Amino acid sequence: MFNDIGPLELVTLIVLAVLVFGPDKLPKLIQDVTRTIRKIREFSESAKEDIRQELGPEFKDFEFEDLNPKTFIRKQLDNDELGLKEIRNGFDLKKEMAEVTDAVHSRESESSASSSSGSSGGSIDMTKKPENPRDERPPYDADAT
Repeated sequence: MFNDIGPLELVTLIVLAVLVFGPDKLPKLIQDVTRTIRKIREFSESAKEDIRQELGPEFKDFEFEDLNPKTFIRKQLDNDELGLKEIRNGFDLKKEMAEVTDAVHSRESESSASSSSGSSGGSIDMTKKPENPRDERPPYDADAT
């Protein structure tokens, strides 16, 4: 919850709390806040336990954290029934990219060798050329603007 609060922000919050509530009321306020948080946690745990009891014994391993979509997907992907680990381990991105790079470089060297020998029968021009050689403006529609 407070993972991204740095030491400077924490000191600033403490100084602000002392200024707003005063040094004599601050300990009582902290006790009240911690007591409220504790009651909320107890209420939440008792509600979870009641729901588990109502669901029955087939849901005894049910965790409410599994309802979070990220947790659910992570748990399903880590499940070995689908065989995703073998697929993930069998796919080596660096190897695939190296093969593609080698294939592209070998085609470039073959095409440069064939063009230098004088036979340009099978080469393809990959440069981008305009479809319409003369630059015409599209028709202007005054009603559309």
